[in-house]
Amino acid sequence: MARISYLAVLARAPETLADFYGRYFGFEKLGESADGDISLTDGGFNLTLLRKRPELGEPRMETGLHHIGIAVDSIDDVVAAYLKHYPRGTVREESGEIGRGEARIHDPECNPVSLSERNFGLDGGGATRVPRIAHVALNALDPEAVEAFYQNLFGYPELWEAHAKRRHEPGYRNRHVGDGHTNVAIQGFYNDSVGHEARMGIAHIGMLVPDSAAMAEQVKGAATITRRPAERTQSEARMRDPEGNGCDLSQRGWEVEIDTWARADA
Repeated sequence: MARISYLAVLARAPETLADFYGRYFGFEKLGESADGDISLTDGGFNLTLLRKRPELGEPRMETGLHHIGIAVDSIDDVVAAYLKHYPRGTVREESGEIGRGEARIHDPECNPVSLSERNFGLDGGGATRVPRIAHVALNALDPEAVEAFYQNLFGYPELWEAHAKRRHEPGYRNRHVGDGHTNVAIQGFYNDSVGHEARMGIAHIGMLVPDSAAMAEQVKGAATITRRPAERTQSEARMRDPEGNGCDLSQRGWEVEIDTWARADA
């Protein structure tokens, strides 16, 4: 199955964020560009901190969590499927450098999705180590359309076990898919749920940690921590890193495939 293995962040100070994720979560440096972009890894993700600058030329230039990337066997096959489902879809070439994929498509709400046949410079080792990224939450105006994008192009199954009790609530439109390693929550942008953050695109990510209370205590001073509402059963704390990016801390883990969970003690 195509693997989500890249996350791009537009950062004011990439070196500060790189130090933070290295110091507290053990991320290792993959490389650094002449423009000051820094790529890190937890073993399964390439986390690239792009120095925010006009030259990036991104459709959306707000600071913070920006877009994901997916490692695939054949970019040509994915692009063909993309254009079949979305004939007016936009395909862009990317440089293939350590902090980029080789091509880019866009979901139905214009969020970029990078594609790589080289797994974004990762060797595949350490993919299940902890701490690691195991969750990405997207906000969408049309969650069903974004879910269909991931199902049609990448074959990601719909996941409901963790949210089965809420599925039939009036107005509940959240959707969940997974690639076997990472849970993707697709939430309605207009959402009255306690703890919901109104941010288009990537709203927050989630980090699998051995002990969320201990990790929250460790990062105090470098990050801010709030407890998650009781109804949010897949994480215990919400961290905001030095640039305010939201990251859930969880030892309980997330549903990542049908009948499969990523847990800290697995």
